[in-house]
Amino acid sequence: MSLNSSGNTRYSGQSTPIFKLAFVTGLLTVLTAGIYRFWAKTRMRKYIWSSVSIDGDSFEYTGTGLEKLLGFLVAIVFLAVYLGGIQLLLTFAGLGIMGQPDNELAILASVYLSFFAVAPFMLFAVYRSRRYKLARTRLRGIRFGMESAAWGYALRAMGHYILTFLTLGILLPRQSFYLEKFMTDRSHYGDARFEQGGRWQSLYGAMKHVFIGLGMMVLGGVLAIAVPILGAIIGVIGYFWFFVGFAYYRVHSYAYLTNHKTLGGQVTFVATPSAGEILKIVILGGIAVGLAGGIAFAILGGLFAASFSGMGMGAGPSPLAIAPLIIGYLLILVALGALAIVMVTQPVIAHLVNHLHVNNTEALAGIRQRAADSGADADGFADALDVGGAI
Repeated sequence: MSLNSSGNTRYSGQSTPIFKLAFVTGLLTVLTAGIYRFWAKTRMRKYIWSSVSIDGDSFEYTGTGLEKLLGFLVAIVFLAVYLGGIQLLLTFAGLGIMGQPDNELAILASVYLSFFAVAPFMLFAVYRSRRYKLARTRLRGIRFGMESAAWGYALRAMGHYILTFLTLGILLPRQSFYLEKFMTDRSHYGDARFEQGGRWQSLYGAMKHVFIGLGMMVLGGVLAIAVPILGAIIGVIGYFWFFVGFAYYRVHSYAYLTNHKTLGGQVTFVATPSAGEILKIVILGGIAVGLAGGIAFAILGGLFAASFSGMGMGAGPSPLAIAPLIIGYLLILVALGALAIVMVTQPVIAHLVNHLHVNNTEALAGIRQRAADSGADADGFADALDVGGAI
């Protein structure tokens, strides 16, 4: 293999196995009142990780459901104590929910202050979640890793979010670039460090459709004064264009940032995802899942209505008749969740993986193991706050 060897990444996951896995683990999650979800996510990650390969070498996920459960419990206890303390302080200030403020302004202030008190932990959780997943990922027996810098990330992220908000989104590329750079520059594969190159200004090209959508919404608002119908049509088109444009930005900013990453100063990456293909997967997959859900719930509704037939006025179905309907409802929800993974999640992952090339893979052979990262909370805060803990 030459020094400039190129490694193709490949996703080999199949629809039937992942549907069965998602359905079974989803059903176990329901039967255990949500407790099994930590093992469910772990099993799903193990399947997906093992389905991704570089030159035939598959990734390995070594996390466990138990450590995720313990991390979640620790996070819940900490957040309960922390939020309880915040509410006590707000109560002393006459704003706390427990103090039952007598005006809507005080209630609104209490809600916003509580949110901003939690916001740093949400950003903290995003970094810790990525660190945990890297720490539990291996390729060719070499583990990935990430430095402990979650609070540094949270503080910087808060500053970037505020700046982006104050500039009405104009500095979103700056936020995307520097937050990704902060995490990338602290990530490792064995003893080799990742580095994020490029310029944040180069991301403005990916923002073009966002700006077009915003411009159309503004134009629609102006035209609505003189020509209401035309203004409304342009405004609605601009509204959808904006959200499609944001998806376009996400895909193209990912590609740019990936293409300017290096590993150990030798390994480079080329990402060529198609925003149109990903949007097609998401839209068509979402429609398919929605139609399947509509048909399933319509049938279930018909069965429910039939259970009332033949009964007298005021009479209702017996618990024995209701129980199968409840079970059917839960089974449909679990099946739809599994179908969404098959129709949307897995195809998007497959597209991203299959459109990624790793250059100079020969340099990977010279990378050695580094000490395992400690202190990762196993997605605990991410699960507790429902951020950054997805597959």
